Amino acid sequence: MAVAQNSNGVKPLRERPLDFAYFLFFALHIPATLLIDLQALYPQSLVPGIIAQLPKFYISMSKDPLISGAFSGSDAFIWFRTFLTLEAIFQLPVFVLGMRGLLRGSRAIYVLLLIYGASTATTTLPCIAVVFTTPITSAETVAANIASISAEQRLLLLTSYIPFFLMPLLITVDMASRVLTLVREGERVSKAAKSR
Repeated sequence: MAVAQNSNGVKPLRERPLDFAYFLFFALHIPATLLIDLQALYPQSLVPGIIAQLPKFYISMSKDPLISGAFSGSDAFIWFRTFLTLEAIFQLPVFVLGMRGLLRGSRAIYVLLLIYGASTATTTLPCIAVVFTTPITSAETVAANIASISAEQRLLLLTSYIPFFLMPLLITVDMASRVLTLVREGERVSKAAKSR
């Protein structure tokens, strides 16, 4: 059975499972980025009231030490606010460009997605470490007024942060493999041209 291809000889997105998964990941990431993560950077006067409630609801439910730390303005979380700034100026545009490139089946997007994946996996790993090392709420943490989370909240946070580490890591490995394949193809073509 012949596989349908577009005029450029590229299979439709739905027939490229990894590209389709990356496309969905980027599409789902855009609202989370704009509506929750980046609110820590926006001037609060620009955020409509109902939208401003989203991170508050998320923090009250999860007790996420990172998002609540970013919203607190504490200097202890300047590193995380820097990661959020990177999300705003680099990752968000990559979501849009990545979706466009994946939809078109463009191989030119591979290098950008490789950089995105490596950068994002690297910045998400310390976030996971913070979740793992945040104390579990106990009488002692409450008495000492130490930020803590319940075991259920830790599980919720890990199920939220780990996919945002694993998918970029998969993108990194996959795009590195694709770029290496393109480099090898280029080398073969170059050697064949020189031998003529």
